[in-house]
Amino acid sequence: MAQAGNAELIDDFEQFFRNYYDAEIKELAQRYPGEQRSLFVDFDDVHRYNPDLADDYLAQPEQLRQYAEEALRLYDLPIDVSLGRAHVRIRNLPETETPEIREIRSQHMNRLVAVRGIVRKATDVRPKVEEAAFECQLCGTLTRVPQSTGDFQEPHECQGCERQGPFRVNFDQSEFIDSQKLRIQESPEGLRGGETPQAIDIHIEDDITGEVTPGDHVSAVGVLRLEQQGSDQDKSPVFDFYMDGMSVEIDEEQFEDMDITEEDKAEIVRLSQRDDIYDTMVDSIAPSIFGYDQEKLSMMLQLFSGVTKHLPDGSRIRGDLHMLLIGDPGTGKSQMLSYIQNIAPRSVYTSGKGSSSAGLTAAAVRDDFGDGDQWSLEAGALVLADQGIAAVDELDKMAPDDRSAMHEALEQQKISVSKAGINATLKSRCSLLGAANPKYGRFDQYEPIGEQIDLEPALISRFDLIFTVTDQPDEEKDANLAEHILTTNYAGELTTQRAEMNSTDVSAAEIEEMTESVDPAIDADLLRKYIAYAKQNCHPRMTEAAREAIQDFYVDLRSKGVDEDAPVPVTARQLEALVRLAEASARIRLSDTVSREDAERIIKITRDSLQDIGVDPETGEFDADIVEAGRSKSQRDRIKNIKALIGDVEEEYDDGAPIDVVLERAEDIGMDESQAEHEIEKLKQKGEVYEPKTDHLRTT
Repeated sequence: MAQAGNAELIDDFEQFFRNYYDAEIKELAQRYPGEQRSLFVDFDDVHRYNPDLADDYLAQPEQLRQYAEEALRLYDLPIDVSLGRAHVRIRNLPETETPEIREIRSQHMNRLVAVRGIVRKATDVRPKVEEAAFECQLCGTLTRVPQSTGDFQEPHECQGCERQGPFRVNFDQSEFIDSQKLRIQESPEGLRGGETPQAIDIHIEDDITGEVTPGDHVSAVGVLRLEQQGSDQDKSPVFDFYMDGMSVEIDEEQFEDMDITEEDKAEIVRLSQRDDIYDTMVDSIAPSIFGYDQEKLSMMLQLFSGVTKHLPDGSRIRGDLHMLLIGDPGTGKSQMLSYIQNIAPRSVYTSGKGSSSAGLTAAAVRDDFGDGDQWSLEAGALVLADQGIAAVDELDKMAPDDRSAMHEALEQQKISVSKAGINATLKSRCSLLGAANPKYGRFDQYEPIGEQIDLEPALISRFDLIFTVTDQPDEEKDANLAEHILTTNYAGELTTQRAEMNSTDVSAAEIEEMTESVDPAIDADLLRKYIAYAKQNCHPRMTEAAREAIQDFYVDLRSKGVDEDAPVPVTARQLEALVRLAEASARIRLSDTVSREDAERIIKITRDSLQDIGVDPETGEFDADIVEAGRSKSQRDRIKNIKALIGDVEEEYDDGAPIDVVLERAEDIGMDESQAEHEIEKLKQKGEVYEPKTDHLRTT
């Protein structure tokens, strides 16, 4: 009876193929086995053809796959090709059969399921033996043993001379297949509330191996299996899940977990048409933090990001914006970062002290994954944040060589790895939002800010916007801030009291009134959907007026650097930043064009940002060198002059230039004594001058 049932199922599949996949099977026959060895079948098609057959496929995937492949072998083809080893691979399972990795339970065992996530590690593709041919070394008889279980099976005795070996594997007569192991981890956007992401290992074979690299977002369909924990001597009653993969596809969809309904779309479009949309957006970011409207608007622009352009010659201009907040302690930087991480559709948060360069980019690891002897790549934070935001707090606390790993990720948006014999390029198309403290903990208003930022100029120049957050006493501002913080705390107290204590004398209306002041203007869930919707559907282009405004601003700033002695105000990198910001500003309105208003809005933001860091405190002029090279032009001139002065004085004295003489003559080159002392100290630290004897200087 079972045989009849099997024949019936095979006929069923043959009929299904004839109705739905005739053209695909003929194409497969032409390309088999060199270019293609699999027929990909959409689960919806099976369900449409016969819902019972689809349900059986979910419950008994192994058996039904065998019947489907048998039906493929028996299929009537116009050309004489045997599809003997072709695979039938199911894909696009319904949402009901796509559990989160953390939701996989024992009831899913041996069922067909789909999982979504990001490839954390991948081994190299290696041959795996399917049927081993053992040659008896005494009589030469070949014994074939199928290798289906995890351990390598040898024959018990020779079929020819009935002795128990010795045997040798004959590789020519054995059958091998490519195999690879992937570790898939939950996507960052699915995790809320700081959960630790969970992972599952997937074993894949034959033609779907070698297609994905660490950092790719994938959907994998397969059968859940169990493998026992513990060693051979000490076996545990607890088992681990792994998956026998049937198909693995790269998800090009950016925010696949975003479920945007028609009502959401209507609400998003309604919001985008408001006149005060920009103010509303600012009020939706960290409402518990007072002020910082420019910074909050810039963070919003960063969430929406500019448009990534692909040029005909194959080059790519990044659309992601990078932003850096440098500020005094206690100004709420980390809180703003955490809030952004919470509303970004895809985000990874990391803190400087707890991050190494390998943890940020990619690590080559050798562990129990794979066979333990080979190295595999493990994706780091900037790769996991691909197409989202990476928030890095305490940037200044990282080791300099760890920070330098970020340079390529920021500008080229890829990470090249050459470790342990692995040469790979991983994608890291993310925006970076960094926060750092000044070199001495707080800002010193008399020092140029470039000197107080303890970050390499090469890294700083890659940020599109840099804001400094200083904490200056100001009576009116302090009164407003105090009121805001106390109101926020009071609203929190009322909410907690209401939840924890039943007998509270405060009415619900009063609680509502208090919490309203600290409620975001747009709910975080809706805002997340708004951002995802804008990034998917909105790719604005520049209008002539906007191009003109940006060009004029840039040329005007640059023109201040024409004079031979004048500093160079901004570099071409700043121009690209202006374009990206303007596109992001248009995206907030869901507009297809970048208007002049967008250009003016971002010119104001850029001017404020430059005012913060790019102004030489001595001359009051914009100077790009402060950011690009870490020193303003006037500082460079000062250093040159003082070195020349030491050189001149040195020639007059045998023991080197006496410091007091140098300080006396410093006034001749327009420097007061304290400035000259400061510069001499710096030159000594850099090794450009030294003291051959006490209080005497020589240049190196």
